Amino acid sequence: MMSPTATTAAFLSAAPASSSTTQRRRSRLPVVSASLSPSPSSEEPLLVRAARGEDGLPRPPAWMMRQAGRYMAAYQALAKRHPSFRERSETTDLIVDITLQPWRAFAPDGVILFSDILTPLPAIGVPFDISDSKGPVIQSPVRSEEQVRELVPIDLDMLQFVGESLKILRSEIDGKAALLGFVGAPWTIATYVVEGGMTNTYTNIKSMCHTAPNVLRGLLSHLAEAISDYIIYQVNSGAQCIQIFDSWGGQLPPHVWEQWSKPYIKQIVNKIKIKCPHVPLVLYINGNGGLLERMTDTGVDVIGLDWTVDMADGRRRLGNRISVQGNVDPAFLFSPLPVLTDEIHRVVKSAGPKGHILNLGHGVLVKTPEEAVAHFFDVTRSLRYDTLFQGYVAEELQHVA
Repeated sequence: MMSPTATTAAFLSAAPASSSTTQRRRSRLPVVSASLSPSPSSEEPLLVRAARGEDGLPRPPAWMMRQAGRYMAAYQALAKRHPSFRERSETTDLIVDITLQPWRAFAPDGVILFSDILTPLPAIGVPFDISDSKGPVIQSPVRSEEQVRELVPIDLDMLQFVGESLKILRSEIDGKAALLGFVGAPWTIATYVVEGGMTNTYTNIKSMCHTAPNVLRGLLSHLAEAISDYIIYQVNSGAQCIQIFDSWGGQLPPHVWEQWSKPYIKQIVNKIKIKCPHVPLVLYINGNGGLLERMTDTGVDVIGLDWTVDMADGRRRLGNRISVQGNVDPAFLFSPLPVLTDEIHRVVKSAGPKGHILNLGHGVLVKTPEEAVAHFFDVTRSLRYDTLFQGYVAEELQHVA
């Protein structure tokens, strides 16, 4: 998975590899050639139905951000054999194997592609490397009009490993779970492109809002168009739900996010709703407590809450016409299992019996016990809305303007 995710913290445990040296082996598994875009009227996975806010579901679906890798012994063994993150995330058979590891072990309701938000950058003319100590490194940060003009429309031929992997995964899962794709939001991708890699201060890109606004607008517009096309490609290859990670959007003051991130997310959503109206879109922002009300009119179907937002309060602020995702603190997976059980019940009860995808408030932490991950999904499968909400009368909630 990120990722899945979405942030590039996953890169920090990977050995460096440049795109020129990455070995892209074609999968040994058969590629599905038939169209995989589902019809909205067909029976669809529980997660997709919850994302749409359908009534009458038996329980909340569940998956985890950073679901694959990091904490799993099977992934760590594979990573020793293939120490380059770029190889693992750009080689079809490895992507498939890693993506399926948690599904085979825990049977989550959502299976998310093992990839990263920076994966499409070379396809728009922004090469990057990975340093074992620094994470992603972009040698020529984009900070001028000339550099923006040199960017190219996304070359999807350079991302065939993504499409092939999704087709194979859709066939392997065979309707037993939802297949999720994901992308980074323009602002978040731009932070890497402008800063040249990871940053704790975001000074270059934040200053560009005032010193070179036209350059930044050009970059964000180009990224929005490329990301839109990348989402459509993922959907056409089999993704049934897409999560947009604006991982660093929470680093902006709310009024600045309104100006420099939100319009470009809306640009993406508007295009996807025309081209792929049946596919739910999830928006996750780390540190989004100050942005919830502003996120509702992006047009997405689901808003992910991190663990710093109380689920009941989030529901009140968002209203119940939009679905929510989250938001168990990942640290609860280090607690005694009965404590984790209680927290899952608390979050589900706070979210209500409709339009909720159970997830963590952020990605699975390194060294998380696999027993706890298994327990998380076992508890979720045992839940029944008709028992948890016996006598419950839904209240019509309107999000706070």
